[in-house]
Amino acid sequence: MSISDEDGEILVKTARLVVTQYLKTGRKIPVPEDIKSRFSYNSGVFVTLNRKENLRGCIGFPTPDRKLYQSLVDASIASATSDPRFPPVKYEELSEITFEVTVLTPPTVIKVEDPLEYPKMIKVGRDGLIVKWEFGSGLLLPQVPMEHGWDEEEFLGYTCEKAGAPQDYWKRKSTMIMKFEGIVFKETGPNGKIVRVNL
Repeated sequence: MSISDEDGEILVKTARLVVTQYLKTGRKIPVPEDIKSRFSYNSGVFVTLNRKENLRGCIGFPTPDRKLYQSLVDASIASATSDPRFPPVKYEELSEITFEVTVLTPPTVIKVEDPLEYPKMIKVGRDGLIVKWEFGSGLLLPQVPMEHGWDEEEFLGYTCEKAGAPQDYWKRKSTMIMKFEGIVFKETGPNGKIVRVNL
């Protein structure tokens, strides 16, 4: 999957525009036709909001079930208003918030004979992870272990924790581990220049 820098800039600007309008009017703006046609392929996407280096909201769709422009609009609004970890973003806060959009490749199941092989099958800085077990699933984006300085085993452990499982649950044969890659674009500051993040 290749996404140009220009595409990345449009995705981040659209995310900001959608949230700004929604917080101002309470309505979803219709997506312009040129953006619809440009991003009318199916893809997973996450939208991350940061305020002064701290996470302020992050919601998305891991699987390519819907068109990218649809998922982008819904993920943008949800990350601003529906992340259960934070109160909804207020319109006045937007001048302090940076927007980040991660477009995901379709997740693939990592196949191993022995779960202890998992750390060798993933690469920090390239892969994001999804852990599925009996009682739920959890996802961490590829940029998360980079931000925290985790190695592969720690990344697996924290993804289990995100799924509500004990940290060592990746060592169980019954646990399913999937990986995906992400293409990340973000503002360098609130409403600032948009850059591609090299993981």
